[in-house]
Amino acid sequence: METGLREQMKQELELQEVDVHSYSPLALAYIGDAVYELLIRTKVMNHGSMQVNKMHKKTASLVQAKAQADMIKALMEELTEEETVIFKRGRNAKSVTAAKHATISDYRMATGCEALMGYLYLTGQTERLLRLVHDGLEKMGELSCDTKNLP
Repeated sequence: METGLREQMKQELELQEVDVHSYSPLALAYIGDAVYELLIRTKVMNHGSMQVNKMHKKTASLVQAKAQADMIKALMEELTEEETVIFKRGRNAKSVTAAKHATISDYRMATGCEALMGYLYLTGQTERLLRLVHDGLEKMGELSCDTKNLP
């Protein structure tokens, strides 16, 4: 997801320029969810060839609302003022969906985290996005490529 890829996507998919501030926090969370999951899947695959079921279980454990809530809590002190505003807008957004396997608090924190990821992605702040995911995984003890952490 380097800048080159984003530029290629704009060209090949004929994407229009859109003011990211015109998106609702839930729209930012929508794309942020996908971006975050792609990063986590990429990290899990980097552990080497293994059964897809094991990769899925590890990925699911890191993209669930509780894990995202834990990550954003660990990152709060690192966020800029603008990032904190985006996170809070996502956290406070009223969603019509309910948490299936998470507390309401964790679900809202996760939505804020996803909104921030979406915002950073859409504004082309790839380095910042990757730094926050790196730091979050590190603080959660999930950065290592040690396969003993896999299910």
